[in-house]
Amino acid sequence: MTASSTAISITETTEEDGDITVTVESAVVTMHPHAERSLHLRILEAILFAATEPVSAEQLKEHLPESADIDALLGDLRDNYANRGVNLVQLAGKYMFRTADDMGFVLRKEMTEQKKLSKAALETLAIVAYHQPVTRAEIEDIRGVAISRGTLDNLLEIGWVKMRGRRKTPGRPVTYGTTEAFLQQFGLNEITDLPGLQELKAAGLLDANVPPGFDVPVPKMSDDLTPEEDPLDGSEQIPLEMHLPEGEPEGNG
Repeated sequence: MTASSTAISITETTEEDGDITVTVESAVVTMHPHAERSLHLRILEAILFAATEPVSAEQLKEHLPESADIDALLGDLRDNYANRGVNLVQLAGKYMFRTADDMGFVLRKEMTEQKKLSKAALETLAIVAYHQPVTRAEIEDIRGVAISRGTLDNLLEIGWVKMRGRRKTPGRPVTYGTTEAFLQQFGLNEITDLPGLQELKAAGLLDANVPPGFDVPVPKMSDDLTPEEDPLDGSEQIPLEMHLPEGEPEGNG
Protein backbone atom coordinates (compact mmCIF):
# COMPACT_ATOMS: atom_id res chain seq x y z
CA MET A 1 0.00 0.00 0.00
CA THR A 2 1.53 3.30 -1.08
CA ALA A 3 1.00 6.74 0.31
CA SER A 4 -0.56 9.45 -1.83
CA SER A 5 1.00 12.89 -2.22
CA THR A 6 -0.67 16.24 -2.66
CA ALA A 7 1.27 19.31 -3.84
CA ILE A 8 0.49 22.55 -2.08
CA SER A 9 1.71 25.95 -3.28
CA ILE A 10 2.44 28.69 -0.76
CA THR A 11 2.64 32.30 -1.94
CA GLU A 12 4.35 34.92 0.17
CA THR A 13 4.22 38.60 -0.75
CA THR A 14 6.58 41.17 0.70
CA GLU A 15 6.93 44.88 -0.02
CA GLU A 16 10.22 46.74 0.43
CA ASP A 17 10.85 50.41 -0.54
CA GLY A 18 7.99 50.34 -3.01
CA ASP A 19 9.17 47.14 -4.65
CA ILE A 20 6.98 44.02 -4.45
CA THR A 21 8.65 40.66 -4.16
CA VAL A 22 6.61 37.45 -4.69
CA THR A 23 8.01 34.19 -3.42
CA VAL A 24 6.39 30.90 -4.41
CA GLU A 25 7.25 27.77 -2.53
CA SER A 26 5.95 24.27 -3.02
CA ALA A 27 5.34 21.69 -0.34
CA VAL A 28 4.25 18.11 -0.58
CA VAL A 29 1.77 16.73 1.99
CA THR A 30 1.63 12.96 2.22
CA MET A 31 -1.68 11.29 3.22
CA HIS A 32 -1.46 7.91 4.92
CA PRO A 33 -3.22 5.23 2.80
CA HIS A 34 -5.47 4.19 5.72
CA ALA A 35 -6.64 7.77 6.16
CA GLU A 36 -7.39 8.03 2.46
CA ARG A 37 -9.36 4.77 2.47
CA SER A 38 -11.24 5.87 5.56
CA LEU A 39 -12.21 9.08 3.78
CA HIS A 40 -13.44 7.14 0.76
CA LEU A 41 -15.53 4.87 2.99
CA ARG A 42 -17.08 7.89 4.69
CA ILE A 43 -17.95 9.36 1.28
CA LEU A 44 -19.70 6.15 0.23
CA GLU A 45 -21.45 5.91 3.60
CA ALA A 46 -22.78 9.46 3.34
CA ILE A 47 -24.04 8.96 -0.22
CA LEU A 48 -25.78 5.69 0.55
CA PHE A 49 -27.45 7.02 3.72
CA ALA A 50 -28.74 10.07 1.89
CA ALA A 51 -29.98 8.10 -1.13
CA THR A 52 -33.71 7.46 -1.40
CA GLU A 53 -33.22 4.52 -3.73
CA PRO A 54 -30.44 1.99 -4.51
CA VAL A 55 -27.26 3.50 -6.01
CA SER A 56 -25.12 1.83 -8.68
CA ALA A 57 -21.35 1.38 -8.36
CA GLU A 58 -20.92 3.66 -11.38
CA GLN A 59 -22.78 6.46 -9.61
CA LEU A 60 -20.64 6.00 -6.52
CA LYS A 61 -17.43 6.14 -8.56
CA GLU A 62 -18.30 9.67 -9.66
CA HIS A 63 -17.58 10.90 -6.13
CA LEU A 64 -14.23 9.13 -5.72
CA PRO A 65 -10.78 9.44 -7.32
CA GLU A 66 -10.16 7.26 -10.38
CA SER A 67 -7.63 5.23 -8.41
CA ALA A 68 -10.23 4.19 -5.78
CA ASP A 69 -11.11 0.49 -5.78
CA ILE A 70 -14.88 0.75 -5.58
CA ASP A 71 -15.48 -3.01 -5.24
CA ALA A 72 -13.02 -3.32 -2.34
CA LEU A 73 -14.49 -0.24 -0.64
CA LEU A 74 -18.03 -1.60 -0.92
CA GLY A 75 -16.81 -4.91 0.45
CA ASP A 76 -15.28 -3.17 3.44
CA LEU A 77 -18.43 -1.16 4.02
CA ARG A 78 -20.55 -4.31 3.83
CA ASP A 79 -18.32 -5.99 6.42
CA ASN A 80 -18.41 -2.92 8.68
CA TYR A 81 -22.22 -3.04 8.80
CA ALA A 82 -22.64 -6.82 8.84
CA ASN A 83 -23.50 -6.97 12.57
CA ARG A 84 -25.21 -3.62 12.95
CA GLY A 85 -28.82 -2.50 12.88
CA VAL A 86 -28.60 -1.70 9.18
CA ASN A 87 -26.78 -3.69 6.52
CA LEU A 88 -25.36 -2.77 3.12
CA VAL A 89 -27.20 -4.91 0.58
CA GLN A 90 -27.07 -5.24 -3.18
CA LEU A 91 -30.38 -5.25 -4.98
CA ALA A 92 -30.64 -5.56 -8.75
CA GLY A 93 -26.96 -4.68 -9.04
CA LYS A 94 -27.29 -1.52 -6.94
CA TYR A 95 -26.46 -0.76 -3.32
CA MET A 96 -28.49 0.51 -0.38
CA PHE A 97 -28.66 0.40 3.40
CA ARG A 98 -31.55 -1.65 4.75
CA THR A 99 -32.71 -2.64 8.23
CA ALA A 100 -31.09 -5.88 9.33
CA ASP A 101 -33.40 -8.85 8.90
CA ASP A 102 -33.40 -9.68 12.61
CA MET A 103 -34.31 -6.09 13.54
CA GLY A 104 -37.50 -5.88 11.51
CA PHE A 105 -39.66 -6.44 14.59
CA VAL A 106 -38.45 -3.12 16.06
CA LEU A 107 -39.98 -1.15 13.19
CA ARG A 108 -43.16 -3.18 12.95
CA LYS A 109 -46.13 -1.09 13.90
CA GLU A 110 -48.99 -2.92 15.52
CA MET A 111 -52.36 -1.45 14.72
CA THR A 112 -55.74 -2.41 16.05
CA GLU A 113 -58.18 -2.83 13.23
CA GLN A 114 -61.49 -1.22 14.02
CA LYS A 115 -64.44 -3.32 12.93
CA LYS A 116 -67.88 -1.79 12.88
CA LEU A 117 -70.56 -4.06 14.25
CA SER A 118 -73.63 -4.58 12.14
CA LYS A 119 -77.03 -3.42 13.34
CA ALA A 120 -77.99 -7.04 13.94
CA ALA A 121 -74.89 -7.59 16.09
CA LEU A 122 -75.56 -4.46 18.14
CA GLU A 123 -79.17 -5.46 18.71
CA THR A 124 -78.10 -8.97 19.65
CA LEU A 125 -75.48 -7.63 22.04
CA ALA A 126 -78.03 -5.38 23.72
CA ILE A 127 -80.48 -8.27 24.13
CA VAL A 128 -77.80 -10.49 25.64
CA ALA A 129 -76.74 -7.70 28.01
CA TYR A 130 -80.24 -6.95 29.29
CA HIS A 131 -81.77 -10.45 29.20
CA GLN A 132 -78.87 -12.76 30.11
CA PRO A 133 -78.81 -15.68 30.43
CA VAL A 134 -80.54 -15.90 27.07
CA THR A 135 -80.70 -18.48 24.28
CA ARG A 136 -80.53 -17.92 20.56
CA ALA A 137 -84.23 -18.67 20.19
CA GLU A 138 -85.06 -16.14 22.89
CA ILE A 139 -82.91 -13.51 21.15
CA GLU A 140 -84.78 -14.15 17.90
CA ASP A 141 -88.11 -13.94 19.70
CA ILE A 142 -87.21 -10.55 21.22
CA ARG A 143 -85.81 -9.17 17.93
CA GLY A 144 -88.66 -10.61 15.89
CA VAL A 145 -86.26 -11.89 13.24
CA ALA A 146 -83.89 -14.82 12.83
CA ILE A 147 -80.18 -14.34 13.51
CA SER A 148 -77.68 -15.05 10.77
CA ARG A 149 -75.01 -17.64 11.54
CA GLY A 150 -72.18 -15.14 11.99
CA THR A 151 -73.81 -12.66 14.36
CA LEU A 152 -73.22 -14.49 17.63
CA ASP A 153 -69.94 -15.91 16.33
CA ASN A 154 -68.59 -12.35 15.88
CA LEU A 155 -69.61 -11.33 19.39
CA LEU A 156 -68.01 -14.47 20.82
CA GLU A 157 -64.81 -13.85 18.84
CA ILE A 158 -64.59 -10.24 20.00
CA GLY A 159 -64.95 -11.49 23.55
CA TRP A 160 -68.00 -9.45 24.59
CA VAL A 161 -70.33 -12.46 24.76
CA LYS A 162 -69.67 -15.90 26.18
CA MET A 163 -71.45 -19.23 26.36
CA ARG A 164 -72.68 -19.74 29.91
CA GLY A 165 -74.40 -23.12 29.99
CA ARG A 166 -77.34 -25.03 28.56
CA ARG A 167 -80.99 -24.34 29.22
CA LYS A 168 -82.87 -27.17 30.92
CA THR A 169 -85.41 -27.35 28.10
CA PRO A 170 -85.82 -29.73 25.16
CA GLY A 171 -82.79 -29.51 22.90
CA ARG A 172 -80.72 -28.02 25.75
CA PRO A 173 -79.85 -24.82 23.85
CA VAL A 174 -76.77 -22.84 24.81
CA THR A 175 -77.29 -19.79 27.00
CA TYR A 176 -75.30 -16.59 26.47
CA GLY A 177 -74.13 -13.76 28.70
CA THR A 178 -71.74 -10.81 28.61
CA THR A 179 -68.11 -10.83 29.77
CA GLU A 180 -65.77 -8.63 31.78
CA ALA A 181 -64.34 -7.44 28.45
CA PHE A 182 -67.82 -6.10 27.61
CA LEU A 183 -67.90 -4.09 30.84
CA GLN A 184 -64.42 -2.74 30.20
CA GLN A 185 -65.20 -1.79 26.61
CA PHE A 186 -68.27 0.21 27.57
CA GLY A 187 -66.89 1.71 30.77
CA LEU A 188 -69.19 -0.17 33.15
CA ASN A 189 -68.35 -1.30 36.65
CA GLU A 190 -71.30 -3.67 36.85
CA ILE A 191 -73.89 -4.83 34.36
CA THR A 192 -76.52 -3.01 36.39
CA ASP A 193 -74.81 0.26 35.35
CA LEU A 194 -76.42 -0.13 31.92
CA PRO A 195 -78.93 2.68 31.29
CA GLY A 196 -82.55 2.10 32.25
CA LEU A 197 -85.74 3.17 30.50
CA GLN A 198 -85.62 6.83 31.54
CA GLU A 199 -81.92 7.17 30.72
CA LEU A 200 -82.45 5.66 27.27
CA LYS A 201 -85.28 8.11 26.66
CA ALA A 202 -83.17 11.04 27.81
CA ALA A 203 -80.37 9.98 25.46
CA GLY A 204 -82.79 9.88 22.55
CA LEU A 205 -82.31 6.14 22.06
CA LEU A 206 -85.98 5.41 22.71
CA ASP A 207 -89.10 7.12 21.47
CA ALA A 208 -90.57 9.29 24.19
CA ASN A 209 -93.97 7.70 23.51
CA VAL A 210 -93.16 4.04 24.09
CA PRO A 211 -96.00 1.50 23.90
CA PRO A 212 -97.99 0.89 27.10
CA GLY A 213 -96.40 -1.74 29.28
CA PHE A 214 -93.02 -1.40 27.59
CA ASP A 215 -90.13 -1.67 30.00
CA VAL A 216 -86.40 -2.20 29.97
CA PRO A 217 -85.39 -5.20 32.08
CA VAL A 218 -82.91 -4.78 34.88
CA PRO A 219 -79.80 -6.54 33.62
CA LYS A 220 -78.19 -9.24 35.70
CA MET A 221 -74.85 -10.91 35.34
CA SER A 222 -73.24 -13.63 37.40
CA ASP A 223 -70.87 -16.43 36.54
CA ASP A 224 -73.02 -18.70 38.66
CA LEU A 225 -75.52 -20.75 36.67
CA THR A 226 -79.20 -20.23 37.36
CA PRO A 227 -81.44 -23.13 38.42
CA GLU A 228 -82.64 -23.28 34.80
CA GLU A 229 -79.12 -23.88 33.43
CA ASP A 230 -76.85 -26.90 33.19
CA PRO A 231 -73.09 -26.60 32.78
CA LEU A 232 -71.60 -26.68 29.30
CA ASP A 233 -70.86 -30.24 28.24
CA GLY A 234 -67.70 -29.54 26.20
CA SER A 235 -69.28 -30.09 22.79
CA GLU A 236 -69.66 -26.34 22.20
CA GLN A 237 -67.22 -24.89 19.69
CA ILE A 238 -66.58 -21.61 17.88
CA PRO A 239 -67.80 -21.06 15.21
CA LEU A 240 -71.11 -22.49 16.31
CA GLU A 241 -73.65 -24.22 14.16
CA MET A 242 -76.24 -21.97 15.77
CA HIS A 243 -78.50 -24.98 16.44
CA LEU A 244 -80.42 -24.52 13.19
CA PRO A 245 -82.39 -27.57 11.94
CA GLU A 246 -81.39 -28.74 8.48
CA GLY A 247 -82.99 -26.67 5.74
CA GLU A 248 -84.13 -23.85 8.00
CA PRO A 249 -83.54 -20.38 6.50
CA GLU A 250 -81.19 -18.14 8.40
CA GLY A 251 -83.31 -15.02 8.24
CA ASN A 252 -82.21 -11.42 7.74
CA GLY A 253 -80.53 -10.69 11.10
